[in-house]
Amino acid sequence: MSLSKLFLVASLVATAHAGAQSMPVPSTAGTMIVVPANGEVRHANDQAIVTFAVEEFDKDKNAAAARVNRKMKEGTEIVRRADPKAELKTQGYYTYPVYPEPPVQPLPASRAPGKPVPSGWRVGQYLEVKTTNLAELPKTAAAAQKVLQINGIDFGLTPATEKKLDEQRIAETYRNLNERIVSIARAMGRQPGDAVIDTVDFEGSGNYGGNPPPPPAPMMMRAKAESSDAMPEPSFEPGETTLQMHLVGKVKFK
Repeated sequence: MSLSKLFLVASLVATAHAGAQSMPVPSTAGTMIVVPANGEVRHANDQAIVTFAVEEFDKDKNAAAARVNRKMKEGTEIVRRADPKAELKTQGYYTYPVYPEPPVQPLPASRAPGKPVPSGWRVGQYLEVKTTNLAELPKTAAAAQKVLQINGIDFGLTPATEKKLDEQRIAETYRNLNERIVSIARAMGRQPGDAVIDTVDFEGSGNYGGNPPPPPAPMMMRAKAESSDAMPEPSFEPGETTLQMHLVGKVKFK
């Protein structure tokens, strides 16, 4: 490339650079920005809600109900002895008829189907046990399983623990808001100190323990004979709960 061409290219580059420098930068004074922020804290679960159940089937409705009543009373006493501080609540007592399967071959037209007669009755009841004694929970459950069955278990946090963690959750969320404001201010060529927080909306949309479990459905099972053999302890892993919080801040630049 000749010397004259080099001077021409250099001149064009310098002119373009000078033009770029002279372009006006949009003012951000008075700009309102909306900043979402999130925060979360984790904690080991310190509470369990165990649902025990008993169900009996018999042609005699009263006989089935009698066995359910006896087993529920015995199971409740076992749990109380094993975990005196646990909160117990019986719920979901049900009784309904069980009808035989319809015939495979359709009935002749001359024979009108009669009123169905139940072949037996299914009776059951549930026992909810709320406890913080997680160390002894396997032993308690095994003792109760000699009479009752475990229908469900849910681990979570006690109200006292959630209350203690609430301050940490708010602090984490607000810290995230400040970090985002600093990043946005620098990206806009402003100093973080030029930003003024106008509004903070704590939306309370975090998952504070999960949705409550639906009421247990009636169990479809056959009654089993009681066994005096020692019941092996079930294995439980309480895990942890994550508490989340979401907020939206409105920030205005001076």
